[in-house]
Amino acid sequence: MTLKVIGAGFGRTGTASLKLALEKLLGAPCYHMSEVLGNAGHIDLWLDAAAGEPDWKAIFGDYAATVDFPASNYWRELSEVYTDAKIVLSVRNAERWATSTQETIFSKTLKELTVGTKWGRMLKATIDDFLGGDVNDRAAIVSAFNAHNEAVKAAFDPDRLLVFEAKDGWAPLASFLGVDTPDEPYPHINSKEEFDSVFDMLRSPIGAAVMNGEGAGVGSMHDEIF
Repeated sequence: MTLKVIGAGFGRTGTASLKLALEKLLGAPCYHMSEVLGNAGHIDLWLDAAAGEPDWKAIFGDYAATVDFPASNYWRELSEVYTDAKIVLSVRNAERWATSTQETIFSKTLKELTVGTKWGRMLKATIDDFLGGDVNDRAAIVSAFNAHNEAVKAAFDPDRLLVFEAKDGWAPLASFLGVDTPDEPYPHINSKEEFDSVFDMLRSPIGAAVMNGEGAGVGSMHDEIF
């Protein structure tokens, strides 16, 4: 399998819902941070990527699409490897995005849970360092968010790039991919309240093993988490 869609949007731009939408439209799995945790060895693969030695085939060999961190920070490299893949840039209001991150993926709670773990090192190398190092510096991450989105928009012609908001629903996404629009509501998951289940999983008996790269034996933890 090869990537058909590269999601260039940052986490907390509707990527958990977009994963489900792409899986419906493509009829194949979509990569997400939940795969990093669910697949044994994938944290190590991303640490290698951060060190300049990516094995994209090992990471994405079983997937037709990717969304969310950490892959979204490697959009340029992936677009040069998967030259036929289309780019979907998921976006939202920058200030609301920043507020959302501080309650979830960049929260003090998550930082404390990941201290001393392999996943914590991976998050720093593949996300924090791309955003200037301090993901709790609101002005800095808003600036990085806006700069990232503008860089993606400038890099691709309209026939390869779709700028997408979850509120747009199925139609633009299906049209862009050349597939039928599903006759069902567009997915909507991963609210702040639902994200609490991520914290619960990390505190559970499997949490330490998952955060140190042992996986959960399920490939994707998406359904279990959300």
